Amino acid sequence: MPATRTTTEPDVPPATAGDSSTTESPLSRILRHDVAASLVVFLVALPLSLGIAIASGAPIMAGLIAAVVGGVVAGLLGGSPLQVSGPAAGLTVVVAELVNTFGWKVTCAITVAAGVLQILFGLSRVARASLAISPMVVHAMLAGIGITIALQQVHVLLGGSSQSSAWNNLTALPSQIGDAHLYDVFVGATVIAILLAWKFVPDRLRRVPGPLVAVVAATVLSLVLPLEVERIVLDGSLFDAIALPALPDGRWLGVATGVLTVALIASVESLLSAVSVDKMHTGPRSDLNRELLGQGAANITSGILGGLPVTGVIVRSSTNVSAGARTKASAVLHGVWILVFSALLAGLVQQIPKSVLAGLLIVIGIQLIKLAHLRIAHRTGDLWVYGVTVAAVVFLNLLEGVLIGLALAIALVVWRVVRASIHAEPVGTPQSRQWRVVVEGSCSFLALPRLTGVLASVPPGSQVTVELTVDFLDHAVFEVI
Repeated sequence: MPATRTTTEPDVPPATAGDSSTTESPLSRILRHDVAASLVVFLVALPLSLGIAIASGAPIMAGLIAAVVGGVVAGLLGGSPLQVSGPAAGLTVVVAELVNTFGWKVTCAITVAAGVLQILFGLSRVARASLAISPMVVHAMLAGIGITIALQQVHVLLGGSSQSSAWNNLTALPSQIGDAHLYDVFVGATVIAILLAWKFVPDRLRRVPGPLVAVVAATVLSLVLPLEVERIVLDGSLFDAIALPALPDGRWLGVATGVLTVALIASVESLLSAVSVDKMHTGPRSDLNRELLGQGAANITSGILGGLPVTGVIVRSSTNVSAGARTKASAVLHGVWILVFSALLAGLVQQIPKSVLAGLLIVIGIQLIKLAHLRIAHRTGDLWVYGVTVAAVVFLNLLEGVLIGLALAIALVVWRVVRASIHAEPVGTPQSRQWRVVVEGSCSFLALPRLTGVLASVPPGSQVTVELTVDFLDHAVFEVI
């Protein structure tokens, strides 16, 4: 019988970036696909940028400046065709700490220096090496950031102000609940309810971004009823918010630590996001070293103009892909739309209650905690790494938490390498007095106590077969056997 071959089509979107089967001209492709996708991404990015700025303790317009720069500069110069950059929740905790320690203008200078460091990373072509960080530590870092954001914003949703640390936010929560402002709680809870229920609405309605629907609906509700809630206050226009950074007046070690922290986290988050976006389409792959150059240029520009640090953001990027984007034009245009809105319609922003953005950020923070990551950590034996990293990020700080997580992950790897699996078992009937000792893994002198103990447990006079399934056997173990 002749052999037959069955081919299967990969499960990918019907139209993807760089699809060679299309006969559209570049201009018609941009007009048909990228313009529409950019509008969708703009509607998602606008409320997120405002909320992240507030959570970071930065000027509100700094979030919009970073969104514009992330879209235009990183979009034009970066190496990922469909990634969308802007202010990210992953740096909220770091930026808030820098603002509290050094002030806003020095934080902008730190952002500029971090961008320079990212460009050096890109020129040295170490992008792939940075992906060697344990994914479990990255997942735990994001979960810790999510918990920290949620603890901060719960106080804002209740009509109060967030405390200086996660522990203070936690201990002050009972008294804040007792003093809750019911109107703020109502509009904030409305946002949370809409966001949680949005995935259950018909597909046709889900084409409208859930965050936009939630923010608009809750804001209109607060105006129609009307409710006495605290609203966003803008000090001038977008162009008034542009301010040059300032150099610190000392504490250079802290500044250097801040620069390194922002550069590393922004780089890793951007690269992980770019790799994830590549899996969502079948078009050109990302040039990760060039992406670091684009991210560095965006952070230099954002810091000089008085904006938040910029990273590649998976929420905006996945929205960009699902909305049908084909080229970088979508990311660039989304930045243009934010610029136009910020320049002409900034007055609308002041109608948004603070508790509305707090509800949005609480949901975003909780969504950073993935149950799938917890299940993977449990299955692979990395639950301790995950839990310790989360706790350290929440109750210490982001850099210390990540370093502790990395140290624990490395220690666990070393432990698994040096800890050989050794056991003895009888073979056949008891009368045959035959035993088998199985040694698996890497067997070094560190395994000698366990090896000698297992060998001693074999009854005297038995016939023993030693089975070695090892990738390393040092001289000490060889002599014992």
